[in-house]
Amino acid sequence: MAIIGISCFFHDSSAALISDEGEILAAVQEERFSREKNDSNFPVQSVNYCLNIAKSRKESISAYIYYEKPVRVFMRLLETYFDVAPRGISSFLPAMKNWINEKIFIKENISNNLSLLDPHFNEDKLFFSEHHLSHAASAFFPSPFDKAVILCMDAVGEWATTSAWVGEGNKLTPLWEINFPDSLGLLYSSFTYYCGFKVNSGEYKLMGLAPYGIPKYKDIILDQLIKVHEDGSFNLNMKYFKFNRGLKMISAKFEKLFGQPPRKEKEAITSFHMDIASSIQSVTEYIVILISKNLKKISGLNNLCISGGVGLNCVANGRIYDESIFENIWIQPASGDAGSSIGSCFAYMYNSQKIKRIVSKTDSMKSTYLGPSFSNKKIKKRLDQLEIKYSYHDHDLYHETAQQIINGKVIGWFQGSMEFGPRALGNRSIIGDSRIRDMQKRMNLKVKNRESFRPFAPVILDELKDKYFNLKQESPYMLMTRFLSDEFCLNVEDNVEGLNRVDQVRSLFPAITHLDRSCRVQTITKYRNERFYLLLKDFYEKTGCPLLINTSFNVRGEPIVCSPDDAIRCFVYTDIDILVLGNFLIKKEELDVKITSSFIKPNFIDD
Repeated sequence: MAIIGISCFFHDSSAALISDEGEILAAVQEERFSREKNDSNFPVQSVNYCLNIAKSRKESISAYIYYEKPVRVFMRLLETYFDVAPRGISSFLPAMKNWINEKIFIKENISNNLSLLDPHFNEDKLFFSEHHLSHAASAFFPSPFDKAVILCMDAVGEWATTSAWVGEGNKLTPLWEINFPDSLGLLYSSFTYYCGFKVNSGEYKLMGLAPYGIPKYKDIILDQLIKVHEDGSFNLNMKYFKFNRGLKMISAKFEKLFGQPPRKEKEAITSFHMDIASSIQSVTEYIVILISKNLKKISGLNNLCISGGVGLNCVANGRIYDESIFENIWIQPASGDAGSSIGSCFAYMYNSQKIKRIVSKTDSMKSTYLGPSFSNKKIKKRLDQLEIKYSYHDHDLYHETAQQIINGKVIGWFQGSMEFGPRALGNRSIIGDSRIRDMQKRMNLKVKNRESFRPFAPVILDELKDKYFNLKQESPYMLMTRFLSDEFCLNVEDNVEGLNRVDQVRSLFPAITHLDRSCRVQTITKYRNERFYLLLKDFYEKTGCPLLINTSFNVRGEPIVCSPDDAIRCFVYTDIDILVLGNFLIKKEELDVKITSSFIKPNFIDD
């Protein structure tokens, strides 16, 4: 028997399949199949993938769990409007139309879709979790801890925006929660909007921009926009915001407070926007640290688990680590709503059904390699159909690929099962040599088609993480920022301003060192990903450098590639030099020009 969890209708739709013994058998996001970034539709293809995996294992589906309670979300919208009426009518009417047409009948909608996919489905198999319960379950139950305190932070669920829990064995116990409209996630998203980035997907751009600025507006934010208490709890001053009553995130008072209107998408990023980004990032870290210290105080526990969209703020996560508040930290790699498809299953199994939990020594996320894989036989068949020239490599695959990286080539690396969550962790990755001076700019502008200031993450051999990043614990999911050790850093002159500072060489590895010498680190072991580890090991033996650039295999505006066709299309229309599909290596200069007619050009749109 197995269970399928579903998250959809808002953003990042996904589905997960979990056995009745607690093993995650599959977890996939709908966007990877539909090729629509942040696809929010019912995850037809994701559920179907899970059903096929269940069928191949001869597992029947005993229950389907939706990640939240839609009626409570609807009641929050109604109560919020009645609190501010008649203001907010401009946003209330479209929201109600959307709910009446699509969402108020979510149960019926889900049932209809599942009936088409699963001939054995009936409504008695459909259950509903709660939003923050799903987050908490996704954080604790896959973790390597038998007991831990759990912190969930996001925009909003039914009502909760921040919540704390204690997990022990197969039980979750709530400690406290902060409710809408007081929301750290929505506060951060308001500044994302103000700086001209897209809400719910551009927050990481704001985080990447922050080191270019000075937190000169931090005190204004703390004095005017948010009241923070000693335990880290907080209240927003809602006269500066409109997300509860309008079609915009912020009010005119917000704009007047900072003296400028919101930046438009195509407008230049100025030092003002850099300082704003730095300020809200500093405030976020300040609040997260206060909450973490209070959780340690009231729980007395040594282990911390984190989930929710704010849990993807790797700089704040790194600050928790630096403060040594907890001995161990584990962050759900799919911290956003996508990961709640896993959490909803676990909440049902352990918290509701009281099934015995078996704790893994590392974690039970299988390093997020939970999606589709493609055999060499299937890859070869497709390459032959497309008449693409390739070379096949067995044991020399790592040697040949490492040598191409040393030669300055950018590699599209497509291996094994696709990752679940927002990070490519070595199976759907673009990789390059971090030592090359212009590699960051080249990959940003000519490969990823994104802003030049965006930093790239390093992947490092786990055994050398302490020497290079002063990191004691494993960081397999690229969710924690560390500072590069001083011995590898260089002195930088202060006579360069603004985004031009991206061209400064500030370390021996300029392509992965951010402005403040920080790096979003992924550690890799042979146990977690043998192929990726052997490639990096070969590169290290040749160069003495134990780290590479690792960024997601996609272009701006498109999801991470899923299939060989997705990878080939991205390869064809970008400046990726080499494509490695399984054991097949394809060189750009040997690619026939006519291959472009077989693929639709990617949409290089803002994400």
